[in-house]
Amino acid sequence: MTQLFLVRAELRRDVPAVALAELLVPREGGAQVEAAHRLVWSLFADRTDRRRDFLWRQTGPGGFIVLSARPPSDQHNLFALDYKPFAPQLRAGQRLQFSLRANPVVASAPGKAGQRGKRHDVVMHTLNSVPREQRAAEREALIRQAGGKWLARQGALYGFEVDLDRLAIDGHDQVRIPRGDLTDRPISFSVLEFDGILVLHDPEGFQRRLVSGFGAARAFGCGLMLIRRALAED
Repeated sequence: MTQLFLVRAELRRDVPAVALAELLVPREGGAQVEAAHRLVWSLFADRTDRRRDFLWRQTGPGGFIVLSARPPSDQHNLFALDYKPFAPQLRAGQRLQFSLRANPVVASAPGKAGQRGKRHDVVMHTLNSVPREQRAAEREALIRQAGGKWLARQGALYGFEVDLDRLAIDGHDQVRIPRGDLTDRPISFSVLEFDGILVLHDPEGFQRRLVSGFGAARAFGCGLMLIRRALAED
């Protein structure tokens, strides 16, 4: 497999990053995600025609973890960087503790020949099957149900099994990112946070998906699964 790097990047606390902090890290949610997207891109945009070959997630204001196919290049001297090769030793039967921030979606049946099915948020897809007057009371249970089923399907496809009894699911936060043309609809997606234990069945299939990411909105900080060996008592 191609060489990979795990990168930790923190905006520097000295000039010029601090002077530009309000511009670099806005406080509003959607604007912050868009700014973070651009900041991380700045570390890998060595060519104008470069396609994204990394996954990332935000760890806090100005802090990021990135899984990339190339070392970062801080051309503007904005970041404190720490990176190392990423080459996990995975084996069948191994137990891993994981954390995943994802935009889980499900595709509807394709329409006309050659058309792709429309993607739907898995939680809203489930909520739409529940009478409107019951949704508020059942929302938390439905988030867990829809999120757990989605992650179990990912495991069936990509060679791992999640311990659903020990799976923590949080969020279903909505992110709206304005487009450049204010007349266009904003980019909109939801985010779920998954934390738990998984067991590997197909290490190669799992690692391929780990590199490409889980779910949608991967350009905007979703899809990167962080893993480490589970402790004996986990």
